[in-house]
Amino acid sequence: MTTDWTKEMRGLVGEERVLVSSDQVDKLSKDYYWYSPVLEPLLRDKRAEAVAVPESEEQVAQLLAVAFRRGIPVTTRGAGTGNYGQAVPLEGGLVLDLSGLDRVLEFGEDYVRVQAGVRLGALEKKLRERGQELRIYPSTFMKATVGGFVCGGSGGIGSITWGNLWDGNVLEAVAYTMEETPRRLVIQGPGLRAYIHNYGTSGILTELKIPVSSKTEWRQTVAQFDDFESCARFARAVAADDSIRKRLVAPVEWPIPSFFRPIVKHLEPGSSACLMEIEDGGEDALAAHAAAAGGRIGYVIPSSQYRAVIGLSDFTWNHTTLWALKADPSFTYLQAGFHPTGFLDQIGSIKRRFGDEVLMHLEFMRSGGVVVPASLPLVRYTTKERLYEIIAYFRQTGVSVNDPHTWTLEMGGRGELEEMQAAKRDNDPRGLLNPGKLQMPAGRSVRRAGA
Repeated sequence: MTTDWTKEMRGLVGEERVLVSSDQVDKLSKDYYWYSPVLEPLLRDKRAEAVAVPESEEQVAQLLAVAFRRGIPVTTRGAGTGNYGQAVPLEGGLVLDLSGLDRVLEFGEDYVRVQAGVRLGALEKKLRERGQELRIYPSTFMKATVGGFVCGGSGGIGSITWGNLWDGNVLEAVAYTMEETPRRLVIQGPGLRAYIHNYGTSGILTELKIPVSSKTEWRQTVAQFDDFESCARFARAVAADDSIRKRLVAPVEWPIPSFFRPIVKHLEPGSSACLMEIEDGGEDALAAHAAAAGGRIGYVIPSSQYRAVIGLSDFTWNHTTLWALKADPSFTYLQAGFHPTGFLDQIGSIKRRFGDEVLMHLEFMRSGGVVVPASLPLVRYTTKERLYEIIAYFRQTGVSVNDPHTWTLEMGGRGELEEMQAAKRDNDPRGLLNPGKLQMPAGRSVRRAGA
C-alpha cells in the first residue's frame, strides 16, 4: 500500500523510515493487549496504514506536520510491551515508532537525560558500569523503552523504595504538539502530570530526564511459607523495615510459584513465596522477619550473579501474569490497590468468596511515601460478566481496581485525567493523537479532522 501522504513522508525522512508492507505494519500495530481476553477480540484486527521510524526530533516534527495537515491519526509506539492496547491504532493512520530515538544525551551525578527510544535494559547496564542504576523500571525492562514506560507504565521494580512514576521519578520531558507547526515543549514540575501515562494522547514525548541512584549490590532471595497470610505479613514487615534496602518485595500465593518454570525446582511445592531483591548485608534481618512469620529462607541468588542468571524480577509485576498464561491460557489479571494496613481482611473476604478463581499476587511499593500493597491478582477467566462481577466485589470490599481490560485512560483510572484533557485541547486541536484512548468532557471535545 502506498498513499499520497506516505509518499510525502518518505520524501521528508527517507524511504526506509516509512514502512508500508503488510507484515511490518501489522506487527508494529500491536502490543500485549492479548493479556486481556476482553480486549483481544476487539483489537486483533486493528492496524495502521503505515509506520514511521524517525531518527531525530526534527523528523518527528516533520512527520507530525504532514499528519496534521492531512488529518492522519498518529499512535506512538515504544517497544510495544504495554498491556492495554495503548499502542494499537483504533482508527488506522500512522504508527510513530520512536525506537530510533535511542541516544543517551547526558549522564549526571543523580540523573540521566535520554531520548524516548532508549531501552531500559541497555540503560541500566550502562548506568551500573558507571556506579549508578535506575530507580524504577518494569519487568519488561530488557525490551521496554524509557518513553514507553513513562507514557504507558506506572511503577515496577524499585518502587518499594522510590515510588511510582508520579513520585518524582520523571524530572523533565520534551513533548511535541500536533499542530500545523508542531511546538517543542519542555515540561517540568506539576506540568508533567499531563504527560505521564498519557498513551501519547496529549503530546509526543521525545526526550526525558529521569533520576538515578547509586549502584547497589542486590542479593535475590525467596522466603517460603505454609500459607499466604503468613507470607503477606512477612512481606509487609520487610517492606516497612527501612533498615533493609530493597528493590523488590513480591509475595505470591501457591500455585503461582509452580508457573515459574526456570526456577520452580528451587521452590518448595505447595508453599507461598515472597520474591525479593535486598542489599547485601540485609540477610540476618530478613531471616529474622521470616522466622517471626513462621517462614524460612529458600532459594538465594548472590549479588555476584546479578543479571548473570535469570533473576527473580522476571517472575514479578506483570511477568507473573505472563508465566501464568504460559501455564494456563485461561488466566487473566487485575490491577488492584489494597488498604495499607487492612489488606489481609480484604484478601480474606475475596478468597472466601472466590477461592482459587482468584490467586493473590502482591507488589509492595511506596505511593506518596506510604508503603502500600499493590496487587496484580490472577483471575481464572470464564466470561466478561463474571470478570466484572469479581471487579465489583473487589471494589465493594474497598479495594481499588484500575481496569486493565479497557483501552481508555479514564475508565482505567490511571494518571491525572483533567491535566491530560487540558493538555490535549491545547496540543492536539484536531484530536489526532491516539484517538479513542482519552475521552474528553461533554461539550469540551477537541475538533476532529473533517468535523
